[in-house]
Formats: sequence, C-alpha cells, structure tokens
Amino acid sequence: MDVPQLPATSEFNFIANCHTRWSDEDNLGVLNNAVYLTLLEEARFQYFSHLELLHLAKHFNFLLGQTNIRFLAPGRGSTQVKVAIQTSKLGNRSFTQKYRLYCPLTDIIWAEAEAVMVVWSQKARSASDMPDEFRARINEFEGM
Repeated sequence: MDVPQLPATSEFNFIANCHTRWSDEDNLGVLNNAVYLTLLEEARFQYFSHLELLHLAKHFNFLLGQTNIRFLAPGRGSTQVKVAIQTSKLGNRSFTQKYRLYCPLTDIIWAEAEAVMVVWSQKARSASDMPDEFRARINEFEGM
C-alpha cells in the first residue's frame, strides 16, 4: 500500500476543528485507531457543511470505498485536534479526499490519510453519477 501523498498543510483550503475524548484512548494511553476514522468523518461533515452541500444529502449518498491511514505519532484523548481536508480528485461516481490530523497545541502530526468516497444510489443499490451541483461547488472551492 502506498503512503498517502499530501501537500503542505498551508495548501489545504479547509481545516476542521475536532476534539477527542478521554475515553478515545486505548489501554496503552494512546488514541484508538478506530477513532481516526471518526475524526475523518467529522472533518467531512464540517467540510460539506462549510460548502453548504448538506442539503444534497437528501438526494444523494456516498459510501467509504477505500481508506489509507498512515499513523505518524500517537494521538491523545481529551484534546483538540485539527483535520486539514482537501478533495483532490473528482471522478464520475467517486471522489478522493486527503487529510492531515494534528494537535494544534503541539503541531505534532498524528496521521495522514486518503479516502475514496463512492456516490451511491440506495434505490439501485449501486454506484451512481455525482450530482452537478456537488461537483461544481467542490471544483470552485478547491480550484480544480
């Protein structure tokens, strides 16, 4: 598996503000690996909210098709975390996003990730085309 290739944090157009809980730590006293996926999901929600695309959720859905997380430093519970997020590719039925998770108190990068999201038709139970409004809004925001 290839390591996610990410630009510098300054090149991301959106940074989500998240928070971990003390209970997110495992018995080693570090952030449980499953929590990272939740942080990516929270960042996606904030990103689409910022782009005013949440209203489209009633008309289309997407599923996580693939993800790749490279863990760089142990995360901690009960602290602030920032997630830089960027949509790096728009296909006809999928899109790719890149993420950098870091602690703003120390600037230590906890992880870098990449995810492929697949546009999904629940009715057809298959991948479907991306809505034009969704594509246009992301193209404009990301300068694609």
